[in-house]
Amino acid sequence: MGKPILTIISGIIFGLAACSSPSVKPVENGPDSSAHAPVETKSPNSDYKPAFAGQTRIAGVKTKTPYEATVLTSDLKSPWGITSLPDGRLLITEKEGVMLIATVSGQLSAPITGIPKVNSAGQGGLLGLRVDPDFSNNRMVYWVFSEPLTEGNLTSVAKGKLSADEKTIEGATVIYRATPAYKGTLHYGGRIVFDKNGNLIISTGERSDLETRPQAQYLNSALGKVLRITKDGKPAAGNPFTGQNDKRPEIFSYGHRNVQGLAFHPETGDLWETEFGPRGGDELNRIEPGKNYGWPIITYGIEYSGPKVGDGIQQKEGLEQPVYYWDPVISPSGITFYSGSNIPEWKNNLFIGGLSGMHIDRLVIEKNKVVGEERLLVSEEQRFRDITEGKDGALYTITDNGRLYRIHKK
Repeated sequence: MGKPILTIISGIIFGLAACSSPSVKPVENGPDSSAHAPVETKSPNSDYKPAFAGQTRIAGVKTKTPYEATVLTSDLKSPWGITSLPDGRLLITEKEGVMLIATVSGQLSAPITGIPKVNSAGQGGLLGLRVDPDFSNNRMVYWVFSEPLTEGNLTSVAKGKLSADEKTIEGATVIYRATPAYKGTLHYGGRIVFDKNGNLIISTGERSDLETRPQAQYLNSALGKVLRITKDGKPAAGNPFTGQNDKRPEIFSYGHRNVQGLAFHPETGDLWETEFGPRGGDELNRIEPGKNYGWPIITYGIEYSGPKVGDGIQQKEGLEQPVYYWDPVISPSGITFYSGSNIPEWKNNLFIGGLSGMHIDRLVIEKNKVVGEERLLVSEEQRFRDITEGKDGALYTITDNGRLYRIHKK
């Protein structure tokens, strides 16, 4: 079993020693209250104002239930995606092109063979993954990867059957390619989830460069989109642009920059996503079919070099506002809603892996509005790449430098 490295109880602040310390003692901070100052204390990158109260820097909250985080292993190599198998073990992708299985005690399998070649340069590699809802019977796995083609790289979706001995993916097949290809290595998106009808929801990026950025708005391009396809890679029935000329029928929503977080709310069934802003302007959106989420026309971020993006506007009729945004950025990657029962106050909260933020961001959401925010595992100083709820009701999260954590009630 792994070694507990972080314990948080009511009123504890995150002034803890690094995980290498032989023992960690909590720092008492007096009685907890229901609301605290916003967790973000740094100055924003711009003077942009939110469109409505609570759209950014909402009041802070603190978890009252005693819980701990345990490092199960530090031997992963740039893990990117994590999901549960029916028996509770975890299927994980690594950026360089490896898929493997981890037990909940941190034991890792040998690399699973049969995975198509990936281009792991830049932000590419073997990305998000999910198992078929009927995996117990069909053993099918679905994943997203950056595929190298002669004309460039693109975000692709593949499927294959995990062999009975769990050593290989049998019959790996690319079922969808988010064209056009581009000779760049940034902004692939790369998350994948199943909807209630068994269709795949896929996220793509607009490939970052000024040359490709406008394609987030093009309905004849798959870049900068949330897509909805069948298990065979065809446009799903009922998509918003089905049958419309010069509009791709697989598109579900558009106007996205680089979406690395997708999750369905466990009670409402709504689809939520997180995407990276440039310098400021990371977003949380509730996705509705056919809606335009604005990039690069509106944004709460600025260019990395300092100038405004485009016309420097944050609101425009017909373009959706983010439910929440961050400035400075936290670089939100994988996300999951908590539906377990062993930490009741987390019920239906959204948990976000923060890369540059180097924490797990917990958002309390009520009536589609963020009403509280907490930063977890700050003292770990890790880039949290993805997070999922395990079959045991614990949260499992992976970090860029190879750690797998289990977060659970103490």
